[in-house]
Amino acid sequence: MIFKIMPRDKIFEKGQKIMVKIHLSRLLGEKRWTQKDLSEATGIRPSTINEWYHELVPRLNVDHIDKICEALDCQITDLLEYIPNEMKTTGKNLILEEHGNRKQKKTTKTKP
Repeated sequence: MIFKIMPRDKIFEKGQKIMVKIHLSRLLGEKRWTQKDLSEATGIRPSTINEWYHELVPRLNVDHIDKICEALDCQITDLLEYIPNEMKTTGKNLILEEHGNRKQKKTTKTKP
């Protein structure tokens, strides 16, 4: 299962920010581990660990979360933190993402 997130400072059309904080850098510092140590312990590529470390990961892979939490002996809540958005993006405030493979709606021109 893969959850898609964007870097925490990614700004959407309406000024909306995704607020998922990744605490990997803090956890590694507390354990005195390097990114290389974590990569070797989990089998996750060093470049992926670096993306997690700098909070640039475009989506969260559940397998990676499991391996990181197991290697660092921590809970998911130690690794990830959800910070509620000031501006809601669900319900009546739903923001639809545009995908490259979806056809744009054609607008019909009316004659005057």
